[in-house]
Amino acid sequence: MKATVFLGGGRITSALASGLRLAKYATPIVVYDRHPRKLRELKKLYGVGIERDLHRAVEQARLLVIAVRPGSVSALLREIGKIDRPLTAVSLAAGIPLAHLRSALGPHVRWARAMPSPASRSRRGLTALVFDRNVPVAAKREVTTLFTKVGMVLEIPDGQFDAFTATHSCSHGYHALATLASEARKLGLDRGTAMAAAAHALADGIAAWREGSVGLEALLDEAATPGGIAAATHKAVDRAGYSRAVAAGLAAGMKQARKNARLA
Repeated sequence: MKATVFLGGGRITSALASGLRLAKYATPIVVYDRHPRKLRELKKLYGVGIERDLHRAVEQARLLVIAVRPGSVSALLREIGKIDRPLTAVSLAAGIPLAHLRSALGPHVRWARAMPSPASRSRRGLTALVFDRNVPVAAKREVTTLFTKVGMVLEIPDGQFDAFTATHSCSHGYHALATLASEARKLGLDRGTAMAAAAHALADGIAAWREGSVGLEALLDEAATPGGIAAATHKAVDRAGYSRAVAAGLAAGMKQARKNARLA
């Protein structure tokens, strides 16, 4: 039975392997990496097959997932060389568009891009997908099924991929959680109480919006009563430049994506 083969045993492969294991994904998973320690850890934690020879790994693939850093993609694809059989390949490399991938492994390879979230580890992920024009319906279904196992899936145009990548990162929530809890501790809360309060403010509020039927504007009005503490807090945050800070962060992410594309 052909496998889903990951080339690269780093953080996102670990997160996807964890989520797929929880989902009882039936297709065999094989991971290739140059570092034996990473392979041993992945095998121990998630029961994946491991392979230290790149070409043997590729030979086992029904679905080939390129899971290395953007700066390493070109060298990896050159090392693989041309593939002489039909194969679907999925690149997880941020910032590298389909135009840079299309001819890399030869005409038999159909390309997709995916941008999964590390929250895929617990099957709470969100993955954006884009497919090249020559990908058949059955192959699209297979790729979509893989990522649906670990969370929500959105199919978007290739031109929106960088903006999505900069926006959907869980790091936004983690950074906000760490910052809000840190500032609350300065006001006198102990660490546990500060973390609980900050996590509720972020996670539970957003979960209530996602799972309910009330619009965001109505929820903001409900939570920030005029003349109340929340309203005063939000007004001060806006005056301090919250929107400008977020815009600067997203712009930096887009700039890095363009840099990644130049590396391809």
